Amino acid sequence: MSTFQHIKGTFDILPDAYTIGDTRIAASHEWRHVETVLHEVMTRHNLEEIRTPMLEPTELVARGVGEHTDIVSKEMFAFERRGTHYVLRPEITAPVTRAFLEHHLEQRGGVQKLFYIGPCFRAEQPQKGRYRQFHQFGVEIIGASDPRADAETIATMIAVYRAFGLTGARLRINTLGEPEHRAAFRDALVDYLTPYKDELSETSQRRLDTNPLRILDTKVEHERALLNDAPTLLDHVDAEALAHYDAVKQLLKSLDIAFEEDPMLVRGLDYYSHTAFELEHDALGAQSALAGGGRYDGLAPALGHDGPLPACGFAAGMERLFLALDAIDYDYPAPETPRVFFAALGEDAEAWVFKTVHDLRQQGIHAAHDLKGRSLKAQMREANRQDAPYTVIIGGNELADGSAQVKTMATGEQTAVSFDDLADYLSTPPAA
Repeated sequence: MSTFQHIKGTFDILPDAYTIGDTRIAASHEWRHVETVLHEVMTRHNLEEIRTPMLEPTELVARGVGEHTDIVSKEMFAFERRGTHYVLRPEITAPVTRAFLEHHLEQRGGVQKLFYIGPCFRAEQPQKGRYRQFHQFGVEIIGASDPRADAETIATMIAVYRAFGLTGARLRINTLGEPEHRAAFRDALVDYLTPYKDELSETSQRRLDTNPLRILDTKVEHERALLNDAPTLLDHVDAEALAHYDAVKQLLKSLDIAFEEDPMLVRGLDYYSHTAFELEHDALGAQSALAGGGRYDGLAPALGHDGPLPACGFAAGMERLFLALDAIDYDYPAPETPRVFFAALGEDAEAWVFKTVHDLRQQGIHAAHDLKGRSLKAQMREANRQDAPYTVIIGGNELADGSAQVKTMATGEQTAVSFDDLADYLSTPPAA
C-alpha cells in the first residue's frame, strides 16, 4: 500500500536527528536549543520579536524583492483566489517593513529594533542547505540613519555565531552609496561589459539588460576574471557616503570585528544604500554564505510610503547555521528526560498511576508512564529507554500501604516514600 511522503525540497523535524542523502536533519530539541540561543542573543542586544504571516500580497513581495530577480520571476509560490493574488513569503524583510508601516510602529517612540524567526518558501532546485521550505532569522533596525545602526546590525549578526562557538567566519563589507551613485555605477558597468556580452553566460546576458549589478555575484570563473578590471562602486560614491562607510569601519574595529573590504559586494535592488555585508564560512563549501544584509532606506517608498525610512538589517538561514554547527561537531544539550517513570501492576494500580502522573505534572514534575498495559519487564525496559532517574513500581501492596518504593536508577537504591510525600521527594534530583 502506498503512503504519502514529504514534498520535494521540504523535510520533517522529528524527535531524533536523521539524514536525507548526506544532509543531517537536526532533532526537534536541537532546533529548540538553537532558537533559544537566538532569542537570548537578540534579547541581550535589546531587540524585540516580530511575527508576520507566511501569506502576503504578491505585489508586496514583487516590490520588496525586485520584479527582475529570480525569486520573483521563477521561484515564488504564488496563487490567486477570488481576484486576489497571494504568495508564500520568500523572505521576511518586506513583510516586516509592511507591518511597521501598517501598524505605525514609529509611534512607539525611538528606533524600532526587531528580530524574527520563521519559515520561508522558494521554488528553487533543492540542494544541500537550500530547500523549498526553509527557515530564516534576522534583524531589522528601523528609524536610525546613524552609522552606529549599521555597525550594531553587523555586531548582532556576529554575536549570534559567536554564541555557538562558530569561529573562522569571514565578514565582507562594501558601501553602495546613494541611489544616484549606484545609477552612475550601473551605467559604467554596462558600458564596460557590453563589448563582452557574447562571452557572458545566458544568466549574465539577461542580467545585463535587467539588473546588471547582479552580474557581480557570478561564480563563473571567466566572468569573474572579466570583472577584475571593471569599474567599482567606490569610484562613484561621494565624500558623504565615504564618511558614513569610514564611520562603520571604525565602529567595527572598536568592537574587534575583523572584516574584508570587497568592492564587488553589492545588492541588486535600487532601494539599498550605503553599507552592504555578508558573512561566509568555508565549512559550507561553495555556497559559503551564512548571512547577509545591508542598509535599505529606500524599501519603504518602494512599498508606497511617502518618503525614505532609515533601515538596516540582516537575514540568515537556519539550515545553513545547522550545517556549520555540524561541521564543527557542535555539542547540543541532551533532550530533557522524565524525572520519574511509573510502572503499574494491575488495573487498580494503572488507574492510580494515571491520576498521580497527571497530578505531578500539574506540580511541575516531568513524569511518564506506560499506556499499553505491558508487562512489568517491558515497563522497566521503557523506564531505561526514557532514562528517568527515578522509577516507581505500583501494585496492590503499595496501594494498600499508601507508600511507594522509589528506585534510584543510577545506584539501584530503593526508598519507601509515602504517597503524601512523593511529589516533594521526586522534586529533588538524585544525589550524584
